[in-house]
Amino acid sequence: MAHAMLPPLSPLASFINTPVLTFYVLGVFELEVPFDKPQAVEFLEHGFLPLSKRFSSIIVTDEKKVQRWKKVECQTKNHVIVPTFPSGLTQEEYDVKLEDYISDIYMEQLPENRPPWEVHLFMYPTSNAAGTMLFKLNHALGDGYSIMGALLTSFKRVDDPSLPLKFPSASSRLPGLAVSNYSRVSNFVYRCVNTFTDFTKGLLGTYLKDDDTVLRSKTPMVEFAPVNISSVTFSLDQIKEVKSKIGATVNDVTTGVIAYALQLYMKRKGQFVGETKSTALIVMNLRMYRGFKNLEEMLKANIWGNHFGFLTVSLPSFNDIDNVDPIEYVTRSKNEVKRRMNSMASYFTSKFLAILGTLRGPEAAAEYIHSNLRNTSIMISNMAGPVEKASMAGCPLNSFYFTVPGVPQVKEYASYFTKNQYSFFPDDDSCLLICTGSVTEPCVYHSYLHGKAKIGGKLRKGIY
Repeated sequence: MAHAMLPPLSPLASFINTPVLTFYVLGVFELEVPFDKPQAVEFLEHGFLPLSKRFSSIIVTDEKKVQRWKKVECQTKNHVIVPTFPSGLTQEEYDVKLEDYISDIYMEQLPENRPPWEVHLFMYPTSNAAGTMLFKLNHALGDGYSIMGALLTSFKRVDDPSLPLKFPSASSRLPGLAVSNYSRVSNFVYRCVNTFTDFTKGLLGTYLKDDDTVLRSKTPMVEFAPVNISSVTFSLDQIKEVKSKIGATVNDVTTGVIAYALQLYMKRKGQFVGETKSTALIVMNLRMYRGFKNLEEMLKANIWGNHFGFLTVSLPSFNDIDNVDPIEYVTRSKNEVKRRMNSMASYFTSKFLAILGTLRGPEAAAEYIHSNLRNTSIMISNMAGPVEKASMAGCPLNSFYFTVPGVPQVKEYASYFTKNQYSFFPDDDSCLLICTGSVTEPCVYHSYLHGKAKIGGKLRKGIY
């Protein structure tokens, strides 16, 4: 009965912390200066643990099978792991060691007898950093929005530590326009139809699968297979140029670029593309707030934790990829995302999952989520980084990014952008990396022609 007084996990947090489905958040922080264990312990005790009681809590299950948070004494030093490797290797050799190490810890289960997070310090120079910190957390602690909000509090600006970090602000997709009563009614009816259609497709998504392609694995329990994470970095200016030319958003361009890269990948793998059915699940923030909030603002508004959903988007495909304007992938993606956003299906799906979890337990809801993920081709998760260069405990960061272990898909794109760069993190398939890295320049070139010929400079403001 003592457990009944403890705060329960949110419904979504309990769904993604089951034997059926366990999500983690893996953050990779590339440091300009190596971080040792005493520094890490000090930072965690003074900069991380005070942010939330959850970071000093374990997950327990009461007599009614309800998962709850139980506050415990956190032995910080036991959460910091420092692997050892041979000294004197080249940066390229340490790159391989780091990739192998990430693959090893990617799907390791975190101990249940201590708060569900740990830090790994790779104190060897790689091509991208003097040292690397790996931060692994149980996703039940919070989603990317919550974690980034916490970082907003604990990280500092390199140029002036007394000032807070700033993140790109979100603006509306379209400027304010006068809307007639007929348009309002028409849009309401259209949204209702979209909501019914999308919600029904979501229910059927547990049975309906994407076409069998090189993008999907037939291996059962593929989420537990070893992985490697590799990155492709673009200039954010290129992404913004495409965005501006066709009146899209950065997310629209992201989806279009990925769709184009995947079609090139399938072709290089010798697979006929044609009108194949391939869908992406785009992770979306379900909060009613725009832009990032710091930790205090999130706690006050009760938006800390897991408040995310999935937007199911059909990836555009063409029979003759060689004769297709690459910008068509972005344009079709923009229209598809806009259509899916004009729907309340995500809201009703979250309510459906809550009811399913209440009636049949968290594992039933987890099965539903797992099936929808498993039957689609890829997942796209997008996160904005700070505008200014950031430091952690006085150590400047070259970059940092996140990925989500536990997703039952082979191809996962986690993207991260700052003021100057936009990075994709697909799996370590050299052909996929080549295809992804080669698509932005054609898109920029064709977007210029497209904008000049079809838009004529009368552009509407987009959002991140």
